[in-house]
Amino acid sequence: MNKPNNCIIVIFGASGDLTKRKLMPSLYELYDKNLMPDAFAIVGIGRTEYDDDSFRVKMDKDIRTFTKSKKVDDHDLKKFLSRVHYLRMDPGKENEYRQFSQKLNALSMTIGGPANIIYYMSTTPRLYRDITSHLGSYELNREESGWKRIVFEKPFGYDLQSARSLNNHIQNYFKENQVYRIDHYLGKETVQNILAFRFANGIFEPLWNRNYIHHVEITAAENLGVENRGKYYDGSGALRDMIQNHLLQVLATIAMEPPAKFNDKSIRDEKVKVFQSLCPLLPESIPDQVVRGQYVASVINEEPLKAYRLENDVPEHSMTETYAAIKLFIDNWRWGGIPFFIRTGKRLPIRITEVAIHFNKTPHHLFTQEFQSIANDNLLIIRIQPNEGLLLRFGMKTPGAGFQIQSVDMDFHYKDLINIELPDAYERLLLDCMQGDATLYARSDAVEACWHFITPILDAWQNNPSIKLYGYPAGSWGPKEASLLFSGTGKDWRYPVESLTDNSKLIEL
Repeated sequence: MNKPNNCIIVIFGASGDLTKRKLMPSLYELYDKNLMPDAFAIVGIGRTEYDDDSFRVKMDKDIRTFTKSKKVDDHDLKKFLSRVHYLRMDPGKENEYRQFSQKLNALSMTIGGPANIIYYMSTTPRLYRDITSHLGSYELNREESGWKRIVFEKPFGYDLQSARSLNNHIQNYFKENQVYRIDHYLGKETVQNILAFRFANGIFEPLWNRNYIHHVEITAAENLGVENRGKYYDGSGALRDMIQNHLLQVLATIAMEPPAKFNDKSIRDEKVKVFQSLCPLLPESIPDQVVRGQYVASVINEEPLKAYRLENDVPEHSMTETYAAIKLFIDNWRWGGIPFFIRTGKRLPIRITEVAIHFNKTPHHLFTQEFQSIANDNLLIIRIQPNEGLLLRFGMKTPGAGFQIQSVDMDFHYKDLINIELPDAYERLLLDCMQGDATLYARSDAVEACWHFITPILDAWQNNPSIKLYGYPAGSWGPKEASLLFSGTGKDWRYPVESLTDNSKLIEL
């Protein structure tokens, strides 16, 4: 793989949690794999009192704690940290960008002249407008002396209106090809592998349509509560936090048409078509197609689990959903009439993210009814995390007299690949940004199309007090009312276990 061009990476909000847990460990991993530019510099920006030396001491500790490498090489880490710098400043104050500009000019000389620069927004979204404006005021967005790219973390907007307004503001200072809206789910190897699985094999794509698929489930379950993020989460909720970005992007990867070429424009064009084809949810249909819930106190294995409203920084009468499930349809030739079921929640039994493709039953029942349901339960599972892999389930004859049918699994696990380590999602996404590959980043029209679908749900929840917020015991699979989304299909949610292939036990509700 070719190395990226020399560049400076600026991290706004460098003293925060994302930098220590993900960004700096991922950049070090890229350096350790010889994938960083030959000449580069990293500049941390924040209000915390650090200088270069004290910030490097902190990053040394954080990288050793959070990197995926089994053993950090002391010499390599020291060389890496010599490229790391820190500038204490308030990114919300325009007059402080003069010293920032001078810092960039000085660092440019250390990497060989006029610099390519990545600005990474690891800050509260409230600062996005100020930072882009101030970069523009000091002409730090101009590309005469090297390319400039700006990376935004989620949430990108709070609803359709705010997302559209933010896009318009950013585009006053940066062109769309300079803007990278990051979604770390798209950086996961197993999400990327969906494209290869579909378009590099001739046996699945002919079946990938309404003629052969009964329904599709996308599940993102977390076994933890909101931990110490109560203040942020209560202003967001499960719909904004997970479905609007991560899970709709996974949906688009599953449902998109084959791109004309394997490049960022073609792939993102096809994803936008999926978002634009989502059947709008009308106010009167939302109670039947969307279920929201909030976890309440319970006891699991003699361990008490507190209710969401008792978490730190959560209002005692909060109506924020910690669980959301949607039944939706894609109005196009490939998927017309096929339901997609999406669910996500906190304090569910296990941490798991997967896509389950349920195929149609055979049109004629040759075998006894006792075994027919098993024989026809053809299922493809794409496990995104943990125990990443693929599983195909189909019916086979049980050895012996008669024609008794049993379900068997054919599976693949990434962990079975010898000497292959799954890179962290941020490694892939940071490398792509340095190389100018926006394939795994969200484009402005895609962001707005997702909000266009989600915002009516948010409006209905706010304006229609008759729409219930269901309680569900912490440690369960969510409110039982979510099963009503399957009414008329003869099906229900799949309740996965942590192991991809172990069907001998289900997590007890």
